[in-house]
Amino acid sequence: MSGTDDEPALLYRMRVMHARHQPFHHRFEYRIWTLLLDIDRIEEVAARSRLFAAERRGIVSFRARDHAARDGTPIRPWVERVLADHGLAECSARIRLLAMPRVAGIVFNPISIYFCDRADGSPGAVLYEVKNTFGDQHGYLVRLAGDAPWQHGADKVMHVSPFIGMAAHYAFTLSRPADRLAIAIEETDGEGEKLLTATMAGRGVPMTDRTLAAALAAMPFVTAKTIAAIHWQALKLWRKGATFHSRPAPPDKPVSAAA
Repeated sequence: MSGTDDEPALLYRMRVMHARHQPFHHRFEYRIWTLLLDIDRIEEVAARSRLFAAERRGIVSFRARDHAARDGTPIRPWVERVLADHGLAECSARIRLLAMPRVAGIVFNPISIYFCDRADGSPGAVLYEVKNTFGDQHGYLVRLAGDAPWQHGADKVMHVSPFIGMAAHYAFTLSRPADRLAIAIEETDGEGEKLLTATMAGRGVPMTDRTLAAALAAMPFVTAKTIAAIHWQALKLWRKGATFHSRPAPPDKPVSAAA
């Protein structure tokens, strides 16, 4: 067991890498920091911090409307309902959300991850919450089995990059959140050819005002930086001649089950 397991909030400094393999190679990296929050203790975390706020404005803040139903309602009932609908109700004892918070009111999470544990503390399920720059959101739910790192796959059902079509499959590799955390996503086409590899890995520490201030000092505009990086790299791909795919209608269901 890691000494960070019982912390209500962890701060991870992560290196993000994207490598596109088809029809030409294009690779870039950037750094971010992100939070892992126990969704039942967010108010507790905010109450003891001068830099982090919950459901109100702050230098760094968290708002329920950025996730789950995205209507401002509490996150837990929504996740519980998703788990129950897929026969995973026992996995809702503890739910932690990995996501970038709002920084100066700005937020965008290409991917957020809910880690859902059973009452005995064992990992039960994970829910990947994917967003695109068009405002769409879709979740990929996975039942966990065996020890981490876990590997699982899902057919792509929501448009993300305008330069990759919908006939694609995701392969996820995920570690258990502790002092270190690593996520890898490989996207392949219908023939199994690699299209994209994306990774995110880094170290975590308990989130305190001191560690949060250090992260802000190192990367004060981390969320704006992420949005800018996505659009800048999209421009580079367009200039290289990448094929543009129009955005299809988003999926009807908010969550699909992965294998």
